[in-house]
Amino acid sequence: MEKLLYPLWRAPDDSADGFRDSLLQQLGPQLQSVPGIRGIRLCVADSAVAPAAGRIMASNAPLPDAVLSLWVDDSGAAPAWEALIDKRVLRRSAYQVVESEPLRNQAVHPSQPGERVYGMCHVVFFRKPEAMARDQWLQVWQGSHTAVAIETQSTFGYRQNVVVRTLDAHSAYFDAIVEENFPTGAMTSDHEFYGSAGDEELLKQRMAAMMESCIRFIDFDSIDVIPMSEYVLKPLG
Repeated sequence: MEKLLYPLWRAPDDSADGFRDSLLQQLGPQLQSVPGIRGIRLCVADSAVAPAAGRIMASNAPLPDAVLSLWVDDSGAAPAWEALIDKRVLRRSAYQVVESEPLRNQAVHPSQPGERVYGMCHVVFFRKPEAMARDQWLQVWQGSHTAVAIETQSTFGYRQNVVVRTLDAHSAYFDAIVEENFPTGAMTSDHEFYGSAGDEELLKQRMAAMMESCIRFIDFDSIDVIPMSEYVLKPLG
């Protein structure tokens, strides 16, 4: 099985919530009927996450308005579902990834298929430092940073997607795409984001520890961070 990630952009005259509804109500059911698609998740920047606008980081504007995750038997069959996607979006990119899931969000805040997942999902696109070897980068990120991220933040879901290849000529280059689930309060509160319960000294310690860890393996000149709402449309069986 393969995991594919599709960043999606809406037309200028389409609202954020209108785009979301089109993807959920029209594209989602169509994709569920396509043979070979085993799982579907949608993250979309809609009005529900508007309070988190201050957490956006944009190095590669315009940022995508949604990210569609598909688990498929064979990526070679992509024309069958990409034709459906293309009818609903202004444009898209496409990546094949290898997913790790250090924290499973459904174990903490379960949701039904098609139901909005609690809180917000930070979708992060980034590249490794240019001079850093890929093996070293993976070791620092997945072998060392993962524990720091879980210990210093209030995340209840954490998915690490290592980009294997881009699937079309128009996709920007990234080494990784991360999906992190945070409580609703984390949209506007640093204490909620870092789980510091109002303790200013603990907040400073956790923010510093997180930043010190991140700068070891992320090129911050190319990072994009996008708060989104998450919907699991077809859970993996």
